[in-house]
Amino acid sequence: MTITITTFGPADESAIEQAYQVGAASEAVDLPDFPPFCRQRFTAMVRHPMPGNAPVNLLARLDGEPAGHLVLDLPQLDNTENASADLVVHPAYRRRGVGRALHEHALGLLRERGRKRVTAMSPTYLPGTTDQPSPGTAFAATVGAGCALVDVRRRLTVADLDQAGLDSLLAGAWTKASGYQVLHWRGHTPDELAADVAYLDGRLLADAPMGDLAWEPEQVDAERLRGTELALDARGRRRYHVGVRHEASGRLVAWTLLDVGASADWHAFQQITIVDPEHRGHRLGLLAKIENLRHLLAHEPGVRVIDTFNADSNDHMIAINEQLGFRLVDRWSNWQLTL
Repeated sequence: MTITITTFGPADESAIEQAYQVGAASEAVDLPDFPPFCRQRFTAMVRHPMPGNAPVNLLARLDGEPAGHLVLDLPQLDNTENASADLVVHPAYRRRGVGRALHEHALGLLRERGRKRVTAMSPTYLPGTTDQPSPGTAFAATVGAGCALVDVRRRLTVADLDQAGLDSLLAGAWTKASGYQVLHWRGHTPDELAADVAYLDGRLLADAPMGDLAWEPEQVDAERLRGTELALDARGRRRYHVGVRHEASGRLVAWTLLDVGASADWHAFQQITIVDPEHRGHRLGLLAKIENLRHLLAHEPGVRVIDTFNADSNDHMIAINEQLGFRLVDRWSNWQLTL
C-alpha cells in the first residue's frame, strides 16, 4: 500500500477533478442533508481564492487512486501566523493512513511558511446522532487538536414560516428603530455603501464569540470587499443583502447577507449579520434578518431550507434566529492545533 501526495494548482484540471470527486463522495456520507457538493464552487476555490489568501491544495493517492484532499488557507494580510485546513478522505479509503499522511505533509509545509497554529472545522457527531464521534472528531483526537469553539447549526424550513408572527416581530422592531432606513440589494454592494460594509465585515471577528480560537480581526477595506465579491461570483453564490442606514449620520450601521449556491436552488445559507456596537439596542439585527428573509424568498421561490451557524455561546443571535423559526440540527467543533 503506497500513499503519494502531490500539490496541484489552478491549471491542473485532472487533479482538480479528482479532488472534487473525493470531496463529493465525502460530503454525501458526512453531510447528507447538505446541497450536492458544488463543482463550480470547488473549482473556483482553487482558481479564484479569496483576496489575502494563498491556498495550497494537496491530493493524496492510495496505490494510484485519488483518496484524499487537503486545502490549506494561508492568510497574507492578517493572521499571518495562522492557517486553516479542510481535510477530506474518500469514504472508500478511510482508516488506511491517508488522513494522517496528508496531515503530516501539511505540518511540514506550515512550519516552512512560519505558521504557528492551524484550525479546522467538522461536525462533532455522526449525522443523526448526539453521541457517536464523527470522523473529524476522531481524527482531531489522534493528532492532538483541541476544540477551541463550538458552533451550532440551525435550519429554517420555509414551509413552516409564520408570516403573521414575522409581521408582529417586524412591527415591534420598528418601534425601537426610529431614525433608521432599510436598504436592499443583490450581488455587488453599491459604491456608496462599500466603505461601510467593509467596516462592518471587518468587525465580525472582533464582535462574535471566538472561544479559544487565536484569530485576530481581519482588516477589510473597499478593495478587499470587491475582491471577495469577485471570488464569490466565480463560485456562483447568489447574494441577497439588507443594510440599515442611520439617517442622521448617513452611515450603514447594520448588515446581513443570505446566499444561494450554484448546485441547489432549494438551499440557502444565512451568512453574516452584524450591527455596529454604537447602534445596538434598536432591534436592527432582527429587523434586517426579517427584511432580508423576505427579500431572498421574493427572488428565490425555490428555496425550501436555510442553514445558519452560530457560536453556541452567542445567546443574542441564537435568540433572534429561534424567533424566526430556526431549529437546532447539529453541533460543529472548531479545532485548533499549535505547531
